[in-house]
Amino acid sequence: MGRAYLKTAWRSLANNRAFSFLNIAGLSIGMAVALLIGLWVQYQYSYDRFLPGYHQAYQVRYNCNNNGEIRTQSEVSIPLADALKNDVPEIAYTALAYGPDNYGAASEFLQVGDKRIYPVLLVGGGDILRVFGYPILEGSIDGLKEPNSIVLTESTAKALFGNVDPIGKSVSRSGHDHMKVTTVIKDIPRNASLRFGYITSFEDFENGWAHPSMTNWNHALFKLFVSLRPNVSYAQVEPKIRGLVKKYAPATYNTFQQQVTMQPLSDWRLFTDYKNGKAEGGIIDYVRMFSIIGILVLLIACINFMNLSTARSEKRAKEVGIRKVMGSSRYALVIQFLLESLILTGLAFGICLVLVQLVLPSFNTTARCDISIPYSSGQFWLIMLSYVLVTALLAGSRPAFYLSSFRPVKVLKGKIRAGRSATRSRKVLVVIQFTCSIALIVSTLIIYQQIQHARRRPLGYNPNRLIISPAQGIKYAAFKQEAMAQGLISGMTKCLSPATDIYSHNEIDNWPGRLPNEPLSLAMNALADTDYFHLLGIGFEQGRNFTGDISADTTCVILNESAVRRMRLQNPVGQTISWNTPAAPFHLRIVGVVQDALTNAPFAPPEPSLFVYQPGWAFTAMYRLTPQINTQVALTKLNTIFRKYNPAVPFSFHFADDNFQSLFELEDLVGKLAGIFAGLAIFISCLGLFGLAAYTAEQRTKEIGIRKVLGASASQLVLLLTRDFVWLVGISCFIATPLAFYFLERWLEGYYYRIHIGPGAFILSAAGALCITVVTIGFQSLRAAWMNPTKSLRAE
Repeated sequence: MGRAYLKTAWRSLANNRAFSFLNIAGLSIGMAVALLIGLWVQYQYSYDRFLPGYHQAYQVRYNCNNNGEIRTQSEVSIPLADALKNDVPEIAYTALAYGPDNYGAASEFLQVGDKRIYPVLLVGGGDILRVFGYPILEGSIDGLKEPNSIVLTESTAKALFGNVDPIGKSVSRSGHDHMKVTTVIKDIPRNASLRFGYITSFEDFENGWAHPSMTNWNHALFKLFVSLRPNVSYAQVEPKIRGLVKKYAPATYNTFQQQVTMQPLSDWRLFTDYKNGKAEGGIIDYVRMFSIIGILVLLIACINFMNLSTARSEKRAKEVGIRKVMGSSRYALVIQFLLESLILTGLAFGICLVLVQLVLPSFNTTARCDISIPYSSGQFWLIMLSYVLVTALLAGSRPAFYLSSFRPVKVLKGKIRAGRSATRSRKVLVVIQFTCSIALIVSTLIIYQQIQHARRRPLGYNPNRLIISPAQGIKYAAFKQEAMAQGLISGMTKCLSPATDIYSHNEIDNWPGRLPNEPLSLAMNALADTDYFHLLGIGFEQGRNFTGDISADTTCVILNESAVRRMRLQNPVGQTISWNTPAAPFHLRIVGVVQDALTNAPFAPPEPSLFVYQPGWAFTAMYRLTPQINTQVALTKLNTIFRKYNPAVPFSFHFADDNFQSLFELEDLVGKLAGIFAGLAIFISCLGLFGLAAYTAEQRTKEIGIRKVLGASASQLVLLLTRDFVWLVGISCFIATPLAFYFLERWLEGYYYRIHIGPGAFILSAAGALCITVVTIGFQSLRAAWMNPTKSLRAE
C-alpha cells in the first residue's frame, strides 16, 4: 500500500514538471531562509554555553541615579566584593576583573626567548576560573592565587612553548614582568562574551595604580563576577544585595543612590540595553525580528504551494472521482496528497541544505559569526525532520483536504469548477503573501534611511585622514618631531580617549548651583598637550585652551557645551568644580568651553564631557596625515619611525572614519539581511504569481480566443489577465502600510537621533511591488494574448 502511494505520488509530480519546479523552488528558498535564520538565532543563544558554570555565573552591576535617570553600569567598586562575601552566603565565589575590552589590552606582549606574541589580556581575581569554570588542560584551578602567576589559553601556550609543557615556566610580559605559568585552559571560542589570550592576577594589579581604589566606594572602575551556590536562584539573593552600598557607604549612596543588581551570564549576549535599571533589549530584539522574518518567508513559500495545488484542482478532479468510485476513502486520498507534499518538501529541503552551505561563508563574514551546519548532531537531524514534516503538513494540508472533498458524481459529469470560496481563499493567501513582502521592503528602506541619516550627521570634528594608535612606551615628542619634519603628518596629539570613543566616566562631586545630593557623571578625557582641539578641528565657544604649563594646567578644566547645559552654568569660565579621582580630590577651574563632538554613540546625543591636562593618563596617539602624501607611503614611513622609538611593540593603527563606520555594524547587518530576505520574499511570491497566472491563462484559453476573434487587442487581453492580480497587490500595499508604520515607529523610538517616517518609502515599495507583479504576470499574459485563436477554438 505504501509503495503504491509513493509510486502514484512520484508519477503525479513527474507529469507536472512545471508545477513541481515552481513549488520546489519556492519551498527550497523559503526553507533555506528559515534554516539560515534558525542557525543564526541558535548561534546567538549559544554564547557562553560552553562554560560549565554559566548557569550560576553573574556579573554584578550598579543601578545609579545618573542625571535624574536610572543608569545601569558594568563597573563597580572593589570593596563591594568583600561586602558580597560577608553578607551573602549564597554566593560561592567572587572575582574582580579588568578588561579585556579596555583599549590597549592587546598592546602588551608576552615573550619567551625569541618568541613574542600579542594576545589579549584579562586581569582576573583568583577565583575567576571557578566562577566561569573554564576547562583546564594543565595546572591548578587556583593558579592565579600564586604571586606573579599567569594563566594561558591553549593556543597562547603553544605559540610560546611549542610542544613543551609550560607549567612552571617563566613568561616575560612587555619585557619587564616575569610571571610563572600555573594553568593552561582551553581556547576561548568565538561565541564567548569574554575573549582573551591570557589572564594575570588581579591581586598583582591591585598593587599598582588600582591600589587607591581598594577601599574607596566612589571608584567604580572594575568588573565583578560571582558564582551562586548550586540550587540557589537570583531571587533568593536579590533582596540581600540591593542595599549593600547604602549599608557600607551611606555618603556615596546619598549622592548616587547605587543599588546592586546582577545579570546572569546567559543574558550577557542577548540583553545589552538597560532601561530604568532593567535589561530590556539588545541583540534579543534582532533575534526576535529575524525569527519572525524567517517564519514569514517560510509561510509565503507554503502559501505558494497551497495556491498552486488548489488552482490545479480541476486537472486532478477526475482522478479523485475515479479513485472514490473505485472505493478509495477520503482518508486514503488525504494521505496520498500529503505524501506528495512530503516528497516535494523533502526535495526542497535537500536543495535548501545545498543553498545554505553555499551562502554560509559570505554570511559568516557579513554577520561576523562562525556558523556551520551541524551534520553530525543527532539533535539537529531530529529538529530538521520535524521541520520538514511541519512544513509539508503546513503546505499540503489545505490542498489535501480540498481535493479529497470533491463529490465523484459531479466530478465525473464534468460539473466541478473551483467555487467562489476556493477562488476567494486563493486571493486572501496572495494578499497575505504580498503584505508580508511589501512590509519587509518598507522596513529595509526605513532601516537604510535611518543608518544614512546618522552617517551624515555632523560629527563636530574632522575625521579626514585622522589616524589613531596606541602610544604606550613610545618616545612621543621625538616621534612627533620626526614625523612632522618628514612631512608625513600635519599635526599630532596624545590623550586618554580617541575622538571615536570614551574610556572613562567620572562622578562630579560639586559645581556651582548643584542641588542637594544631585548626581552628575561626565565623560572624561585626559590630554597630554595643547594640540587636541586644533588637530580635531573642535572650536572654542568661550575661554581658552590649555597653556602647556603642567603646573598651571593640572588645576584647570575644559567643558563641552553639553556639560555646561547639564550643569546649568550661565557664565562657566572662571567657576570651579570638584572631582574626587582615585589618586586625590581635584578642584578644577573652568578655563574654556568647546563645541560638542560626537564620540561613541552615533544615534545618541553628544555626551557631557570634561577635558583635563594630565599627560600621565594619556596612552592614545592621534595624528593627521598631510593631504599631499600618499596614504600607503606615509604609513610605511610612520612604521619605520615608530619602530625606531618603540622597537618592542608593533606599529598598529586605525583610521577615525573607519572607527565611526564600525559603530553601525549591527544596524548595517540588520539592514543587509532585511534587504536580502525582503528580496527573497518578493521573489518567492512572484514565483507563485507566475504559476497562478499560467493557470489562469490556461483556464481562459477559449475566452481569450473568442475575444481575439471579436477584435480584442493584445493590450486589452493583457489588461484583462493582469488587473485581478494588480488589484490584489494594491490591497496588500494598503494593508502593509499601517502595519509597517506601526512597527517601524516603535523601532525608531529606541533612537534619540532618528528620522521621521515619510510617505516616500511606502510609495516606492508599493510602486516596486506593482511593477514586479506586472512584469511577472505580463509574460504569461502576452503569451496567451499572442496565441493563435484557431488552436483554442478548433474543438468548438
